[in-house]
Amino acid sequence: MLRYYKGSILFTLVCLALAAWYGWFQTGSVGGMLGLLWIVVVLSILEVSLSFDNAVVNASVLEDMDDIWQRRFLTWGMLIAVFGMRIVFPLAIVAIAAGMGPMEAVDLSLNDPKRYEEIVSSAHVGIAGFGGAFLAMVGLSFFFDGEKDVHWIGWIEAKLARFSNIKAAEIAILLVVIYLISRLLPADEALTFMVSGTLGIVTFIAVEALGTVLEMREQALAAQGAVVRSGLGGFLYLNILDASFSFDGVIGAFALSNNMIIIALGLSIGAMFVRSMTIHLVQKGTLAEYRYLEHGAFWAIIALGGIMLISAKVHIPETVTGLIGAVLIGLSLWWSIRHKRRFPDGELENAVRAD
Repeated sequence: MLRYYKGSILFTLVCLALAAWYGWFQTGSVGGMLGLLWIVVVLSILEVSLSFDNAVVNASVLEDMDDIWQRRFLTWGMLIAVFGMRIVFPLAIVAIAAGMGPMEAVDLSLNDPKRYEEIVSSAHVGIAGFGGAFLAMVGLSFFFDGEKDVHWIGWIEAKLARFSNIKAAEIAILLVVIYLISRLLPADEALTFMVSGTLGIVTFIAVEALGTVLEMREQALAAQGAVVRSGLGGFLYLNILDASFSFDGVIGAFALSNNMIIIALGLSIGAMFVRSMTIHLVQKGTLAEYRYLEHGAFWAIIALGGIMLISAKVHIPETVTGLIGAVLIGLSLWWSIRHKRRFPDGELENAVRAD
């Protein structure tokens, strides 16, 4: 077990050491240093609680990718997740929203953190629309699948699978939800929300289309005897998914601190543990062993997407978001264990109907 998390533990110790040094440098007191250290720890726990479902979904996609693209996602993707989304993304928001250069945005984040927080928070409606729509599409597409024959919450999932025969039913449902929420917002925010939500849906469709095109290319080359395997579509999909998951964590972090360095250290620790959990799930084959765990993760994704969309109008504490995801995944894990005990011989088809 330790070998999966050894790198994350080492990374955590380095980040905590940096946080301690920075806290002492900023405050000059032990109390101030411990206060900043505590914020980093809380942020890292918050990030892990919000992103465990992300690790499960990452694992489900990585299982179908070849070893090369798995390694690329776990290395390059990690750099994008830690450096790109936790540091560059908030700075880019400030630079675009305030019409300033990147170095000015960095200076603002270090010397006027309150103003920096205000600018990032002002972009919340657009972020909520895009991220919420993309995550909702990820979750809905899992359940709107006519070939899906394993159901956890059968009375809902079986019906959703049957509705998959209606083309783009999930897109229609989500567009209606986005429109209804936009009606509750002021006119300028409503337009931003509608546009960003639509872009979230389009981004999901574009990534899915790219994956399909690459898969068709592989099949054509395989028919000619060539051995070519590409995980580019999955790589892009997972990075956009990671970005969507990190939106609420980055925005929510300002409830604890408006210091860019403290936020980056705390969220990066959480991101590293998510990576370790992903590797653990893939290499141990946990998803195959616990058959409903993936279902719980996708229900949690739908819940997170819905919460992000609603948060454009009503603030929902991040602890509530994390708790909902933890409960759904915990229930699916318990149900999976229960299933294994009831059907130890792997009588899966009968078990589906029995459950």
